[in-house]
Amino acid sequence: MAIDSCCVTPRGELVPAAALFRSLADPVRLAIVQRLSRGEARVVDLTQQLELAQSTVSKHLACLRECRLVEFRAEGRQSFYALSRPELVDLLRAAEGLLAATGDAVVLCPVYGTPAASHADRS
Repeated sequence: MAIDSCCVTPRGELVPAAALFRSLADPVRLAIVQRLSRGEARVVDLTQQLELAQSTVSKHLACLRECRLVEFRAEGRQSFYALSRPELVDLLRAAEGLLAATGDAVVLCPVYGTPAASHADRS
């Protein structure tokens, strides 16, 4: 996907970008990516630091690996997970900047915002 100010990208060419954003659209996966942005970690480290079940962490790591956003290396009986692309950290920083600039607009969005925020806004 190339962002070009002179033309509209054909919808079919946007599918990979949409899949990338969907792969990051889960709060657990974002938490894992955020943690891995500080360095590699084992599943046990992630379960303790993120206070999640091992099965939850493993499931989301598998998704991130299938998307080639996370890789692992084996050392003895342990696997160490890390981000496979440093650009992912840049993408997350850009998203943080965008969220800071838009305030609560995304959270309050009736389509993509959190249900609790939408209900609280209506009260």
